[in-house]
Amino acid sequence: MPELIIIFIIALVIFGPRKLPELGRSLGRSLTEFKRASNDLRSTLEEEIRVEDTPVAKPPKPKAADPAQVPGNTGTGA
Repeated sequence: MPELIIIFIIALVIFGPRKLPELGRSLGRSLTEFKRASNDLRSTLEEEIRVEDTPVAKPPKPKAADPAQVPGNTGTGA
């Protein structure tokens, strides 16, 4: 905790009391944007991993048609 106080005093001396709130706001916005981007990246990666882990259902193979049921076939075999 004392380190934060020292950093705050140094920032106050360097930037002055007028500029410090603006710097704090922009730092807060930057951290929020970084947090949002990292959460989006994490959720995208988790989604991709989940999709890859799910087994893909193979479509059933079509059965051979019975020659007697094919239209136009007389079923005589000749």
